[in-house]
Amino acid sequence: MSIGRVLVLLLAGVGGGLSGSIAGLASLVTYPVLLALGLPPVVANVTNTVALVGSSAGSVLGSRPDLVGQGGRVRRLAVAGVAGGVSGGALLLVTSPGAFEATVPWLIAAASVMILVRRRVLTVGAEASGPHHAGPALFVGVAVVGVYGGYFGAGAGVMLLALLLFATREPVPRCNAVKNVVLGLANGVAAVVFVVFGDVRWSIVPPLAVGLFVGGRLGPAVVRRAPPTPLRVGIALAGLGLAAKLALAQR
Repeated sequence: MSIGRVLVLLLAGVGGGLSGSIAGLASLVTYPVLLALGLPPVVANVTNTVALVGSSAGSVLGSRPDLVGQGGRVRRLAVAGVAGGVSGGALLLVTSPGAFEATVPWLIAAASVMILVRRRVLTVGAEASGPHHAGPALFVGVAVVGVYGGYFGAGAGVMLLALLLFATREPVPRCNAVKNVVLGLANGVAAVVFVVFGDVRWSIVPPLAVGLFVGGRLGPAVVRRAPPTPLRVGIALAGLGLAAKLALAQR
């Protein structure tokens, strides 16, 4: 691999890590870069998911203080997340490449809209009143998000965080910590499925993963110093533009 391609992947990873910290949409940056480098859509998604494992591990390590006292909840929901992640990864591999390519613009558009309404969604979840809904319905909901995470994943973090806020009534940091573990496991098992059965471009994974790690580490500092709303809006609008471009390219 040329030095130029390595630098592109490193920068894409940094951008993806920053985007993930700011808006939970790392794949919006990394996935189109892999397409631009000539990878087919399914191969790009598989390779991207494997590279994102390092970013998930960093998020989990950073969440340890907020996981205290939540071991039982994490274990129960992790089962649902893992089951969903395996199912989503398997679904991607058995789906025809053409079907996945046709679906991607809609998935990116939906994730971008989710980012635009993120504050409202999370506020509603955090301010919800009444009894908790942490029974079978939450288990099923987490499994569904896990399927989406294993299949594509962009915006899954916002979906799962909103679900946990609504169902558990826990503060945002504690719900975010559970989200990081459950979604990290869902993505991790999907990555294992892809490593065993998929077509991973291993030359791309290391520089992309390193960039994602660096971007993920820098993300919180950027969020503290920059106005978050314009950043999220910019990322979401870029996502909508990408969705439109990919949809038009299929015609």
